[in-house]
Amino acid sequence: MLRLYDTATREVRELATREPGTVSIYLCGPTVYGPPHLGHGRATLEYDILRRYLEWTGLEVRLVSNITDIEDKIIERAKREDRPWQDITTKCERVWFEAMDGIDVQRPTDVPHATEYVDQMVEMIGQLLELGRAYDTEDGIYLSVETVEGYGLLAQQSLDDMRSGGGERAVFGAEFKRHPADFVLWKYSKPDEPSWPSPWGDGRPGWHSECVVMSLDLLGEGFDLHCGGQDLRFPHHENERAQAVALGKRFANHWMHNGFVVDAEGEKMSKSLGNVSNLLDLIERFDPRAYRMVLLQSHYRSPVKITQDNIDAAVKSLAGLDAFAARTASVSASEPDADVLDAFRGAMDDDLDTPKATALLFDTVRRANAALDAGDDAAGQLVASALEIASTLGIALRGADEVPAEALATAAELDAARAAKDFETADCLRAELQADGWTVETTKDGTTLRR
Repeated sequence: MLRLYDTATREVRELATREPGTVSIYLCGPTVYGPPHLGHGRATLEYDILRRYLEWTGLEVRLVSNITDIEDKIIERAKREDRPWQDITTKCERVWFEAMDGIDVQRPTDVPHATEYVDQMVEMIGQLLELGRAYDTEDGIYLSVETVEGYGLLAQQSLDDMRSGGGERAVFGAEFKRHPADFVLWKYSKPDEPSWPSPWGDGRPGWHSECVVMSLDLLGEGFDLHCGGQDLRFPHHENERAQAVALGKRFANHWMHNGFVVDAEGEKMSKSLGNVSNLLDLIERFDPRAYRMVLLQSHYRSPVKITQDNIDAAVKSLAGLDAFAARTASVSASEPDADVLDAFRGAMDDDLDTPKATALLFDTVRRANAALDAGDDAAGQLVASALEIASTLGIALRGADEVPAEALATAAELDAARAAKDFETADCLRAELQADGWTVETTKDGTTLRR
């Protein structure tokens, strides 16, 4: 029984499913106006780990994750660069999925685009106006949060304590609001801005209206889990929920939010390695699996720092797992040890305790290696257990046979040259490997190669 912290109830509770054997999940996806950053990588990896685990337990997962392809920041960049806004969204979406593929995040079941749902958004806004939950102003249609029962649930504060905030998205048209927390549902367009027709005037949907329409359309009322980064809890997720409540609809049954990527002072950040400005840079410079490993060793609700030291440590850990995979490639297939898998399930069911599950993985590898050394009959079961856990967590192991002996020898020569401070030779050897198509990663623990 998987138990997850629910932001709405502020407790760890069972993830109850609407339909037996199936889990319906909505994950807020990217606004495609720039390259994905480390925070995006964390959100997608955390829920990729959750999805893989749910599927391992035998559940069918329907994961919907949207693309916000119309929004103020997209328009601002298009104006600044004097480009069609569609050029920006098309290119940035392609880069997004290149990054997701690079860190081995499985594609969502459904990837709806906001621009595909504008008609449904107009219909929803019309219903809110008819119900007296929304009102028209000079610059757009706003939701009146004072008409929504329980507004502030996810923000964990009362309506009276709230102020307008949350960046440009929330303060748009502040002078026209009846209450500071009211938010825009439909923005009337300015000249030369993208727009769609509506009964009230040409414009575009507000950011908060997009996800509520897409999630309810694809997953239906009362879907199981809504997730995203902690920064989306308020105002975005609160305002999604408010629209559904105002319409009298059941929205998400459970709310899950992952922690921030932070800097040394604990402040939220999008990038943290000196020469890494976005997720693609991280993939280019390091083993892409290292980011997953760092996150697995941190609880999803805790803030995490991405530093050279913990990336290097993750690379070293992965090298050990790869060596284990190479060593056990010829071990006869066996059923996993039931006790080990029960312990794994227990850790993951306890609010997705991946640090404990990862520690179990390394302990099982240690025990398996010891059993192999001793010729113990239990080795096969332990090997099978370790490989199954790694696979479930999304750690793709690489056997040594994937790197030819000649390339490994050159990598060893490179390390020897570096140790002798013969950096000219080391650079030549690195260039030789790169010319052969290898990505060369050199840390204080040595050089590793990957395609």
